[in-house]
Amino acid sequence: MLSTRHHQRAGLAVVVIGIAIALFCLPSSVSAAGKAARAVAFSQDAGDYAGQDTCLTCHESQTYKGTMHGLASNPRTPAAGRGCESCHGPGKAHAEAGGDTSKIVRLAQLKPQEASEYCTSCHDRGTHALFAGSQHDQRNVGCLSCHSVHHPKGETQLKAASQREQCGTCHKNIVNKQNRFNHMPVREGKLECSSCHNVHGSTNVRLLKTGTTVDESCTSCHAEKRGPYLWEHAPVANACVTCHDPHGSNNDRMLQAKQPFLCQRCHVTSRHPPTVYEGFLLQNSTNGNKIFGRSCTVCHSQIHGSNSPNGKAFLR
Repeated sequence: MLSTRHHQRAGLAVVVIGIAIALFCLPSSVSAAGKAARAVAFSQDAGDYAGQDTCLTCHESQTYKGTMHGLASNPRTPAAGRGCESCHGPGKAHAEAGGDTSKIVRLAQLKPQEASEYCTSCHDRGTHALFAGSQHDQRNVGCLSCHSVHHPKGETQLKAASQREQCGTCHKNIVNKQNRFNHMPVREGKLECSSCHNVHGSTNVRLLKTGTTVDESCTSCHAEKRGPYLWEHAPVANACVTCHDPHGSNNDRMLQAKQPFLCQRCHVTSRHPPTVYEGFLLQNSTNGNKIFGRSCTVCHSQIHGSNSPNGKAFLR
């Protein structure tokens, strides 16, 4: 009886261990299968390929000799591999059929996500590894939506002459903000969209390059505003964009609204005596000579936070 129970327990242990091993291995197996399903694989038979010289007899204007692909020495790139056919697939049948487009891969005719799979079969490292499933990918914005292999106008094979122009083809509202009086120096070429955002994909909000929050991204440059402070200002602790528009504004310091109206979004009531607002607190002052002038920060200058023992009101 004891021997039977011992064998049953031993058998159960083997089953449990087997299930545990299967569960441990399952994610990697599924991941590998998924990756294999997305991989682009062409024929390895040399007889199926026409060769680059054959392609150029018709497509001379589409050569990539001067592009990044043509200049790269990486053996995985088209210039060091099978030329045009590294991306478009074996072209012998296409050439022999007099240019039958059904016998060649035409990336421009594919859906954005399908075309991107051809690109990411090589561009699968670094930030490009995050493209599949990214915000752009989910919205049917593919590699060829922004990049041109044969006729680029800008750096990194962009269709447009600059990042601002390229991104602006979709994000017109952002370009409009950059044209406002106070703006990020993108127009002047001191910054680019990619200074803050990683367009290929990011594990952070809004495709930001650094920081898991908007504030962390902002304070990667504006470190003096990071804190922590003895006295924290709630809007600053919540998000910089509560008060600022990082892309551009017609107000000073890229504020969402002019002072004091911005402050009054939260500070609906005030503890100030009426004389402060009316301008009669100072000797010989008039209604046109208000103590505030134009800004609450004339007095509350430490508005991002204060380490002063008496800094609760963020005064100088």
